[in-house]
Amino acid sequence: MRIVDTSCLYRTKPMYVEDQNDFVNGACELETSLEPLALLDRLQGIEQRLGRVKKINKGPRNIDLDIIGYQGQTIREERLIVPHALLHERAFVLRPLCDLQHGRSWVVPTSQRSASDHLNDLNEDMQSMTVLGSEGASLAALDPKRRTLLMSILNVTPDSFSDEGRNFTKSFDRLQQIVTSHIAAGADIIDIGGQSSRPNAADISADEEIERVLPAIEAVKALPEAKDIVISVDTYRATVAEAAVNAGAHIVNDISAGLLDDAMLSTVARLGCTYAMMHMRGTPATMSSKENCTYPSDVTHVVADELEDRLNAALDAGIRRWRLILDPGIGFAKDLSGNLALLRRLGELRQDTRFHGMPWLVGSSKKKFIGTVTGVTDASDRNWGTAATVTAAIAGGADIVRVHDVEPMLSVVKMADAIYRA
Repeated sequence: MRIVDTSCLYRTKPMYVEDQNDFVNGACELETSLEPLALLDRLQGIEQRLGRVKKINKGPRNIDLDIIGYQGQTIREERLIVPHALLHERAFVLRPLCDLQHGRSWVVPTSQRSASDHLNDLNEDMQSMTVLGSEGASLAALDPKRRTLLMSILNVTPDSFSDEGRNFTKSFDRLQQIVTSHIAAGADIIDIGGQSSRPNAADISADEEIERVLPAIEAVKALPEAKDIVISVDTYRATVAEAAVNAGAHIVNDISAGLLDDAMLSTVARLGCTYAMMHMRGTPATMSSKENCTYPSDVTHVVADELEDRLNAALDAGIRRWRLILDPGIGFAKDLSGNLALLRRLGELRQDTRFHGMPWLVGSSKKKFIGTVTGVTDASDRNWGTAATVTAAIAGGADIVRVHDVEPMLSVVKMADAIYRA
């Protein structure tokens, strides 16, 4: 068996037997040489290994693997009925099924209607889940009342555009002081970067990047107050990502969505961690060129199409959809009008059916386009402009905002959430 595609995960209330915990539902597309009953045997073997105990029909169980469809066939066996007779009323099956590339257009053989048509008949009420950490932390991108998470930037580089290397230190105690201040200010996620991605930044080796990043991860892990903090590593190198995840990072935050290192997607798939994938063109050295900042048509539509290509590459590599976070790439291979358009129209990206249920990360903090609009040349003084972009991102549906100065942005996020997430 080979997994070809996966859906988002969805939390749903139980049907039929309602006195039980919520369910988490998902779907996947498989390639297999197994015949239907042999496939059923394989799936039931997996259930047994995971400790499934079935006490009552449709009652509580820790795992339930069903065959939704098999090559468009209608199967009526004593042990196996495909498609299920109640498929048409089960949004918890149809919604994940419609996330799959081939699932949304799949024609249910018993009704000759598509899965998406059946789903449209139902009043679905479920929340998608994107796993963030190993301790159960997750995002619910479809919850209209969700709280926006703050990703705090910790650049352990000597050439960061925003702080001129203020956090570049080899002192473990100093790193812990910095991390403690980020947590106290209200950070939910700490994003640790050891390689500057600003234009014309010096390119360091993977070994040097690892030497910068790992002590910062260890500093977070050693703090009792950081037990609920999600750790992200900001890197486009697979070897750095693997070292960071092995040291305790939960998220790989890749500005290139795998384009700058051919090994990145397969590495993330093998590690099984969450992957934030950003839209970018070129490299940090070339992304600001006229060629990379020129879009043949509407920038929002082109970014969506190019992100879909990277999403499909990630899924093909084996990264699960419920482990993916999307980023439109504000400030990366975009000119002023492109950055403003993406902030203005983030909601259109969120509503694109290709990305249904997936969370969005927006990082606009202190970037050059803010200085262009406001006339503030010093990046460290761009908090007011950043506040406006953070508010716009939340209005557009951002699930995570990536910021340099957590304390002032926490107030902005709280106010924007009160307006747009009430």
